[in-house]
Amino acid sequence: MRVISQVGLWLERRLQLAAATRETAEHRVPRNTASWFYVFGSAALVVFMLQIATGILLALVYVPSAAEAWSSLQVLNHDIALGWFIRALHGWGSNFMVAIVLIHMVQVFLFGAYKFPRELTWIVGVFLLLMTLGMAFSGQVLRFDQDAYWGLGIGASIASRVPILGPATVRLMLGGPIIAGATLSRFFALHVFAIPGLLIVLVGLHLLMVLKLGINEWPMPGRIVKRATYTADYEELVKKDGAPFVPYAVWKDIFFAAFILLAVAACAVYFGPFGPSGRPDPTIIQTAPRPDYFFLWLYALLSLLPPSLETPALLVGPVVVILGLILLPFLFGEGEKSWRRRPIAVLSILLVAVSLGTLTHLSGYTPWSPHMNAWSGDPVPERFLKGTTALERQGALVFQVKQCRNCHSLGELGGQRGPTLDSVAVRLTRDQLIRQVIQGGGNMPAYGKNLSPAETAALVAFLATLHPPGQLPARNWALEESQAPAVVPGR
Repeated sequence: MRVISQVGLWLERRLQLAAATRETAEHRVPRNTASWFYVFGSAALVVFMLQIATGILLALVYVPSAAEAWSSLQVLNHDIALGWFIRALHGWGSNFMVAIVLIHMVQVFLFGAYKFPRELTWIVGVFLLLMTLGMAFSGQVLRFDQDAYWGLGIGASIASRVPILGPATVRLMLGGPIIAGATLSRFFALHVFAIPGLLIVLVGLHLLMVLKLGINEWPMPGRIVKRATYTADYEELVKKDGAPFVPYAVWKDIFFAAFILLAVAACAVYFGPFGPSGRPDPTIIQTAPRPDYFFLWLYALLSLLPPSLETPALLVGPVVVILGLILLPFLFGEGEKSWRRRPIAVLSILLVAVSLGTLTHLSGYTPWSPHMNAWSGDPVPERFLKGTTALERQGALVFQVKQCRNCHSLGELGGQRGPTLDSVAVRLTRDQLIRQVIQGGGNMPAYGKNLSPAETAALVAFLATLHPPGQLPARNWALEESQAPAVVPGR
């Protein structure tokens, strides 16, 4: 004990942490707020620490390479002692963290804790939620299986629709025009360094503001927030009816955090890790490549929306929601806190919960494409092959073997996720067809790594024949004029 005391005294003289630690432990909180409704923030912090610990262990084995990522997860699942359990803890910890942060945000909203003077605390919480969702999405990509590949493809297609910045955003996200090894390296850096670093900074800032501004008091009906008097009223309340956080309130946080850790471990043991499913292959189009649980509602929404509404919903909807959350404390920073006196707030939460729950339920029945019922064995209609050359017929064979008709219809037969190809040669030039096949775009993945140059040339040659009779295919007139021989007067 004497040695421990001397070591502690030596550290204290140099770090001087005792005063700050004592202040943190003894800061007073209103007695009514030391309830089970206020334990979600500390539980989210504990789960985040679990994610850091398990993530470090996984990073020791995981290889962020397109050739090795899938195999390294198989090694963790089957060859390393308790590797599957560490993966399961990390995966289920991600789900629990998203759920707890969401519940915490709902509790803060219903209890009016975003009002003066905690506006910045709420805004930081909004960014913490976004970073948590970013961690969940980037973690799914690192599995690099079929679901991860198509999930990233959908994410890239969403980013590509951003006006002006879309193509550059996709190249920045993927590390090039296609999903490949550079893509995994970038998402590994995001998942392991960038997003956790931002989370640590935001969590520290969030905790600092909670300590400085105090924990939100219990929202009693009739207790009105006024900027001119709130600070003095809160200090008087804490002085009159407050208690130190340790030991009065901390035991509930510890108990709930321990319960959450046990629940994560139980799910890890019973359900095991997430994936990986089959190796990523864009030529194998599964009818139901599903994202992780908290993104299923978006998966269903994209499947159910008509194509004309997809882009507005994807580009306008998230911006409106995020701006609304950020502006909320400035628009409604005063007034009643109690949810019993704020029926619009309660109805808003119920509407969002019912909508997300319904879409999540429908995701179990809604395929990625509503009409994805074509098969590669369906023959190409004879009229599209009449009068074609050997190269063009070879392209029709590539069109069948690579299962292009799972997404595209030809002669009113085939999938309807992508545009019909009956007149594709009228819309796109040969160069544009080559770029679309190799680099992808919109909802179409890139096939540059899955087609040889000969297959690409044959496929484009066949696609270039798909135009109505009597209508010329699209041509790059500017290029043809630049390559035409010059006309010399007098000759």
